[in-house]
Amino acid sequence: MLISFVALYLIISIGIGIYAATKVHNAKDYVTAGRSLPMGVVIAMVFATWFGAETVLGVPGTFIESNLGGLISDPFGASFCLIFFGLIFARPLYRKNLLTLGDFYRDRYSKPVEIAVSIAIALSYLGWVSAQITALGLTFNVLSGGDITMVQGILIGASVVLLYTLFGGMWSVALTTVVQMTVIVVGLLWIAFLMSEQTQGLMPVIQHAADAGKFEFWPTLEWAAIITFVAGFLTLGFGSIPQQDVFQRVNSSNSERVAVWGTTLGGIAYFFFAAVPIYLAYSATMIDPQLAAQVGAEDTQKVLPTFVLSHMPIYAQIIFFGALLSVIMSTASGTLLAPSVTLSENVIKEFLPNGKSMTDKQFLLLMRIVVVSFAGLVTIFAFYSLQYDSLSDYWRALLGEQVLASGNEETSIHLMVLNAYKVTLVMALVPLFAGLFWKKASNFGAASSIIAGLLVWLPLEFFGDAESSNSMMAFVVEQDIAHFVGFIAASIAMVVASLIKPAGQ
Repeated sequence: MLISFVALYLIISIGIGIYAATKVHNAKDYVTAGRSLPMGVVIAMVFATWFGAETVLGVPGTFIESNLGGLISDPFGASFCLIFFGLIFARPLYRKNLLTLGDFYRDRYSKPVEIAVSIAIALSYLGWVSAQITALGLTFNVLSGGDITMVQGILIGASVVLLYTLFGGMWSVALTTVVQMTVIVVGLLWIAFLMSEQTQGLMPVIQHAADAGKFEFWPTLEWAAIITFVAGFLTLGFGSIPQQDVFQRVNSSNSERVAVWGTTLGGIAYFFFAAVPIYLAYSATMIDPQLAAQVGAEDTQKVLPTFVLSHMPIYAQIIFFGALLSVIMSTASGTLLAPSVTLSENVIKEFLPNGKSMTDKQFLLLMRIVVVSFAGLVTIFAFYSLQYDSLSDYWRALLGEQVLASGNEETSIHLMVLNAYKVTLVMALVPLFAGLFWKKASNFGAASSIIAGLLVWLPLEFFGDAESSNSMMAFVVEQDIAHFVGFIAASIAMVVASLIKPAGQ
């Protein structure tokens, strides 16, 4: 019965997406829903797009393994990003009436800067969208009691999200999000109520977590801990600002006021509601510590869904997994569309011989082709996150055989999302901020910022050695703050280069 209801929900989502296609008459409809969305829909889209698999599965898993301080990137950094974007960036960007964020870099600087930053933005979505698709695979795997392998689940999830995003674009995202947000909020609150009956209320859970040291937040007064803490906050808090999905929600608003406050209120709603899945997962460890320990030893991300299957009545299971699927699909659809639009408008179109003379119909077709291509790339990346030992293992899992994946902590859903924003923090944030708020910011400054950031970040990130005799390099690699150092280098380069050769010279 549970699987039947889940299948019905997926079919309904696809149906809504196909219906949304009737509202798409041109490329602008596909990308920004004709700039016609009201406050409630914008708030819902901002909230539901960011309230994804990492919030329901990854963040609670991290909380169980560490404490509140382990969540500095998400939800603390993520919420800050949305609120900061709404209050500081939404108004000036909305007034420009651009199709993509990449268009800003072209108009403010140059085509080379546009292409470089747009590629960086698109690449950053690989980890984010893959995290959602991986979570869908995990959900189907848990739902079926292991009959559906992770590989099969990933393939099914990617296909569903692709189908309802492909035809309707931003209209699909908007219409499905309204339904999905309702299911998310009502479903998770209902499950929280049912679970509180087993924990004797909210306070025993809070007290238990406090006694276990789970509310420890601030780092110890050591440079290593403080710098790691700050870098973790900035990675998501600042690195996710120059993202097409946030910009699209701002740009789809029907007024400047909606653009500002829809984004801001969506960020506030995200911060407070992120506490619900944390409460649910920790309650599960209290109610059945043996199950939590057994499942958590394999993957803490599975604790909550496994508990629901084991301890909740069938109607509660339907509610929970309906909410979980809503959470994942609402994020996956928006984050699949955003990089596809960016690549189409700011990279591929620039290199096509007929790019400038392309008709609206041709451009719409190009975007849909890129959506399909990016979905395929994301699926491959999600397969890689399973860390099977050989290609034959993937094939066996696809055919339904249970294959043990080695996995590692770097491919957890939470860390896949966190790592996604390193490239945009290094390459995209400084040129965006300087371009909007500093008149002297120049093309030379933007190019220098991008190059300096990459030259500092990439060697440390991929070739740095924690055992190096160079104590500074060893510290940066060991604390995983190479992207933070790259961001500082990019900031300095922008200022120095723009002062040497200001805009207009």
